[in-house]
Amino acid sequence: MVEQITKGIKISVDTTFEGTFYKNYRVHFAFGYRVTIENQSKDAVQLTSRFWEIQDALNELETVEGDGVIGKKPVLKPGETHTYNSGCLLTSPFGAMKGYYYMINFTSTRKFKVLIPSFKLNAPFALN
Repeated sequence: MVEQITKGIKISVDTTFEGTFYKNYRVHFAFGYRVTIENQSKDAVQLTSRFWEIQDALNELETVEGDGVIGKKPVLKPGETHTYNSGCLLTSPFGAMKGYYYMINFTSTRKFKVLIPSFKLNAPFALN
């Protein structure tokens, strides 16, 4: 598990390897990740959007951005957490992800960026 705190918002990420399958005559490696967002600040905040960089061992880079996370824009009061599960496909058994969330502080009405720490995606059979 990796963790990082930005402006009182703690991001924790845990990953799993889900398996392999063929799509368009090519093998793909499926990974799951579980993100926990914890508001350790004194203000209520809302997650409004996300940005991800997903890179595999073949140097293929994919960026993903959009509103909220899995269709939600959670509001977190001080001390509250929001956890969600998602996943990605890679064309190699190794990769990494990193990114950030945009959030709004309800006290100051300011938008701010919360970093998502870089985390590795590894298929266990490929490790030695």
